Amino acid sequence: MSKGTKKFTFIDLFAGIGGFHIAFHELGGECVFASEMDIHARKTYEHNFKNISPNLFHESLFQESLFNNDIRNIDPAQIPDFDVLCAGFPCQPFSQAGYKRGFDDNHSSERGNLFFNIAEIIDVKRPKAFFLENVRGLFKHDNGKTFKVIKDIIENDLKYSFYHKIVYASDYGLPQHRPRVFMIGFRDDEFMKGFSFPAPIPLKYDMDHVFNGKCNKKIGFTLRVGGRGSKIDDRRNWDSYYVDGKVIRLSSKEGKKMQGFPDNFHFPVSETQSMKQLGNSVAIDAIRTVGKQLLGYMNSFNDSKPIKDKIKRNKGEWSELLVLIKLIFEKEIYLSNQGLINTKRKFKVHKISTRNLDVKFEILEGNRIKIIGPNNKINIIDISKIINKGVINRLILSIKNSKGRTFELDSFVNIQNALSISDAKGGNSNQKSDILLDIEDKDINIKDEGFGIKSFLGSNPTILNASGNTNFIFKVVGFNESKIDFVNSINSRSKIRDRIFAIKEFGGEFLFERCEKKSMSNNLNLCDSNMEKYMSSILLLYYTGVAKKINQLVQNISNKEDILGLDVKIKRLLTDILLGSFAGTNWDGEYLSNGLIILKKSGDISAFHIIELENMRNYLFENTSLDTPSSTRHRFGKIYKEKNGELFFKLNLQLRLTSN
Repeated sequence: MSKGTKKFTFIDLFAGIGGFHIAFHELGGECVFASEMDIHARKTYEHNFKNISPNLFHESLFQESLFNNDIRNIDPAQIPDFDVLCAGFPCQPFSQAGYKRGFDDNHSSERGNLFFNIAEIIDVKRPKAFFLENVRGLFKHDNGKTFKVIKDIIENDLKYSFYHKIVYASDYGLPQHRPRVFMIGFRDDEFMKGFSFPAPIPLKYDMDHVFNGKCNKKIGFTLRVGGRGSKIDDRRNWDSYYVDGKVIRLSSKEGKKMQGFPDNFHFPVSETQSMKQLGNSVAIDAIRTVGKQLLGYMNSFNDSKPIKDKIKRNKGEWSELLVLIKLIFEKEIYLSNQGLINTKRKFKVHKISTRNLDVKFEILEGNRIKIIGPNNKINIIDISKIINKGVINRLILSIKNSKGRTFELDSFVNIQNALSISDAKGGNSNQKSDILLDIEDKDINIKDEGFGIKSFLGSNPTILNASGNTNFIFKVVGFNESKIDFVNSINSRSKIRDRIFAIKEFGGEFLFERCEKKSMSNNLNLCDSNMEKYMSSILLLYYTGVAKKINQLVQNISNKEDILGLDVKIKRLLTDILLGSFAGTNWDGEYLSNGLIILKKSGDISAFHIIELENMRNYLFENTSLDTPSSTRHRFGKIYKEKNGELFFKLNLQLRLTSN
């Protein structure tokens, strides 16, 4: 690492033999996690970074099993924090060699869908930047639709900027064409939007230097995987050259130079595997040159952010603030029965805060509230001069009628300024309590009691969000393998259901195998030792169209299988999900929140608390439905073939509350 270089951390996904790793280490980076499935590439990677050049990796990379062998098995929350995500994800689904199946390529361990694993890691870990690389064919695949999906997910779902360019290895010094699409994005790029790819530079050397002789080409063909050995005058030839008047076939020695690998990089594998690994690798000089530009831009954010007067939030975030305002105004909260009808039991509210604001509100006598801001700055105001029923009703209508994923609320500007809540921290999906209350009644007096908030002012709220963590894997046995593409091509409005029926028609049988993520399995089994089996049966019934509401699905299973007390078990599971567990992390059985606030379509509030736990459980059981998220985004609903030849099919569990 050169003197004065700012140190940063990165992860190396679809690492291959480490082209990204070498480039980013030379820029001052430290690799804290890597993933590669191919056993031969793993051997080369480990041989060079552990044995030959141990200074090139974080000391724990191999010692603590942070060199993963299947990105699908990664729990993103368990990856060490890092600054930059690097990934040259599989190119075969977008190239002629892979039959251009794209996201539909499920014939080799779901390689067509693996971009979505990258997206999930970005979503959970929120790195400062990412650097993705793929074949040029990705850009125009399926008439540009595939690339549009990637760009849309990064910009709209993940909220990162997105820059791309077709880059040639020869643009940045190496004597090889190798056109690749580079995709780069930044988390904190809202105010700048000015990244540019570096200008091309002259060749460092040409093919004469690569062969140490007079070559008929100054810039070589693109190194490839497969097709090796065509005659030099064949249009498919890419590895034969005239050198000093003789036909010379490219070897891994020359391939290393064309890709920019150092002379001391070794291949502890056969020559065939060495050439394959080089063909799958990245052009190191191109990665390093563009990576340097990425780091300079990323490190400039802290000095460049202007202050915004208004803030955009989604409906859930605005609803959280609306609940806060209503509680400040009403100063009390009633508990509800399972039908969302208020009971006679209510809590007085003495203090209010949220996990996403640096401010607390203490309820004083009369209409006064004490605002405790950052650094304990205190301000006392008369809330009646700011908030009344008319103001609240206008806010309710504004939230309900607003369009777009995020939006500003002009009607909220005066309130947010008066209450000092114009500056909000970023929301955290890994929390169960959105609001903290000091509450009191004749039996209890509790400080900082956590309540989750679920709002019906927008779409029905989830209690379990879809992700790769919520996939259930079924082995498909007895199925006619030649029908894989036919089944996966079914694209009706009820395509998951229709694919399941088609699989059965072709002799297939679904056998529950496991949850995709161990954390999901552990959390289900903590509730009940057979909960995985129960939920897999519920999923199959839901996706075959039997019912949506979980109470109806449970009744169906109970009637067929005579499972004693399944409704009680599911009620307990729903409560555990609402108040305690996350699909992506191992749960310890403790609740992180003890209450739930429902913001109804009318704008009124209903609440539940574990002090009346049965009402909460009954409400969840009667008002929770399964939902179908994006099957592409979450990688389920298609038959796929593992390398051992076995066939599998995934179904995803997402749970939503339904309004009365």
